[in-house]
Amino acid sequence: MARSPIDPRKLKPATRLVAASRRFNEHGMVNPPVYHASTVLFDSVEALHDHKQEYVYGRRGTPTIRALELAIAELEGGFACKLHPSGLSAATTTLLTFLKPGDHLLMTDAVYRPVRTFCDGTLQRLGVMTTYYDPEIGAAIASLIRPETRLLYLESPGSQTMEVQDVPAMAAVARQHGLVTALDNTWSAGHFFKAFEAGCDVSIQSATKYISGHSDVMLGAVTCSAEHWEAFKATYGEMGLFVGPDDVYLGLRGLRTLDVRLRRHMASALKLAEWLKTRPEVVSVLYPALPSAPGHDLWARDFTGACGLFSILLEPVSQAAVAAMLDGLELFGMGYSWGGFESLALPFVPVRTASTFEHQGPAVRLHIGLEDPDDLIADLEAGFARLKAHS
Repeated sequence: MARSPIDPRKLKPATRLVAASRRFNEHGMVNPPVYHASTVLFDSVEALHDHKQEYVYGRRGTPTIRALELAIAELEGGFACKLHPSGLSAATTTLLTFLKPGDHLLMTDAVYRPVRTFCDGTLQRLGVMTTYYDPEIGAAIASLIRPETRLLYLESPGSQTMEVQDVPAMAAVARQHGLVTALDNTWSAGHFFKAFEAGCDVSIQSATKYISGHSDVMLGAVTCSAEHWEAFKATYGEMGLFVGPDDVYLGLRGLRTLDVRLRRHMASALKLAEWLKTRPEVVSVLYPALPSAPGHDLWARDFTGACGLFSILLEPVSQAAVAAMLDGLELFGMGYSWGGFESLALPFVPVRTASTFEHQGPAVRLHIGLEDPDDLIADLEAGFARLKAHS
């Protein structure tokens, strides 16, 4: 019996994630097979010259890659998606697509630090000028736009310091001036914030984080609007980018449980954030989902949920005291990246060149994983005891 097609827009978010990852599988398989391919054969000279068959060369895509790219494009609400070998690759490819020598870039001052390094290094050598702006500038970004400005780059919440940007207002200003708006949407995993509905042209994700969910995959994703897709696809192809099929397969598996994992991360993070707010060692908890946190009003307006990543600002203590706190943690690991099942704690020093981050004491970024939150609280409580003993 033929089934009536279901409009994906009418499905609940969790259902859409499962349905999207299944709908693009071939041959009725629940999990698509992993295609390792370089050469793809053609049936005729005509087919070889026309390149009209769906798969033409391994680097140009396989059924495994196609399944995840189509699913992420649907998740984000964009036109089409290309996978990258890392989140940084996704960001840098976006910048190289829409900028050329002599152009001007507006970049949030709270950007992911490796992207800042790329702007100050490679882009500067290529003759692209970058102006960093206060992430909380909002519609006043208009005052920084020049005739040669081509791209507005957003990251919300900001890396480490968690500023929530007024994306709809800033994207509207950019559109009025003919700029492309790109958003690093990793914190929401493209699930809790809809970049294209907010007016963005490009949504960037480090799919290493929540889409994979296990800290064992390196993936990036860029989803574009129809207007900017051909330009992006051309740059992607010219740069020879490709993602290993095994990582793609794991990303596709992770996508199906994204909603349930994110909601657990959020619930646990909120419990720890509320507890940390009461600690005498903590000056501020930078978690937009927390009602008392900076940026909460914008978060409540624009987001439908939160992940497990936030930061805390500590009262002034020595670096040795912070090290004593972190070195003895048993459940929180210390390492870069986040979004996996495990909890992480990482000290950081904010980098600012266009705005001022007022807090002068230590800062720690926390990722709340899937452990029981009461156990995580006990681990941090013991850490604070060590911090006090060394203060």
